[in-house]
Amino acid sequence: MSSMFGKPRASGERPPQSPLTECNVAILGCRGAGKSALTVKFLTKRFISEYDPNLEDTYTSEEMVDQQPVLLKVMDTADQDGPGNCERYLRWASAFLVVYSIDDRKSFEGCQRYLEVLALHARGCQRRCPVLLLGNKLDMEQYRKVPAAEGMSLASRFGCLFYEVSACQDFVGVQHVFHEAVREVRRQAERSLPVQPLFITEERPCPPVATPVALPTHHGLASCTFNTLSTVNYKEIPSVAQAKLVTVKSSRAQSKRKAPTLTLLKGFKIF
Repeated sequence: MSSMFGKPRASGERPPQSPLTECNVAILGCRGAGKSALTVKFLTKRFISEYDPNLEDTYTSEEMVDQQPVLLKVMDTADQDGPGNCERYLRWASAFLVVYSIDDRKSFEGCQRYLEVLALHARGCQRRCPVLLLGNKLDMEQYRKVPAAEGMSLASRFGCLFYEVSACQDFVGVQHVFHEAVREVRRQAERSLPVQPLFITEERPCPPVATPVALPTHHGLASCTFNTLSTVNYKEIPSVAQAKLVTVKSSRAQSKRKAPTLTLLKGFKIF
């Protein structure tokens, strides 16, 4: 079952004949990491403290990322004991958020198993989906058991971006992570486009022939001359090498805007 969140679209904002680009984001992680709290925080700006750990659903929201509209679909997964039946989201998702709690080392160790599954999947398919490693519950800093340096090291090992946020306090940081997932999907799509080779011309100097070459006349035909012209050489410019950037973002800023009305989901308690 799919649910719709987000701000309603104003009339005239987008022509009906221009469908939105879709981006599918799957949120992975062990129980208690805060996957559902992150999902609801992003979609409603509210924080949930209780939810059904067996509830899995997909939610949809119209977002504006870098002045470009996108239909963002978020799958809040509910794996029981780590990655098991992964096909349902491996084939569906355009990007993955792998979440752990900074005050729970077991959830951090579980993230490594998810990253290994995603890396194995990437080697077996032609398309590459961006992966973001996310340390949640930054508001529990005094109970931290996973240093930020370990999260950065794990993200660097698997070539993914790394962030730490608080689903409880930090809407701006949570929103940034979801929007960054959309940006990474767009960048990956641009890199996957076929690249046309770029050619430049190089003028070669004329050979040192100062006088035209005259052909002998035969059977009364008029003689003619050929002037030597400069030749054009085409050289292909090599493609620019690509580099991966691993960044860290931490913010405690909290949105002061009034949250929209939310229809209660099964098993959710809204505060």
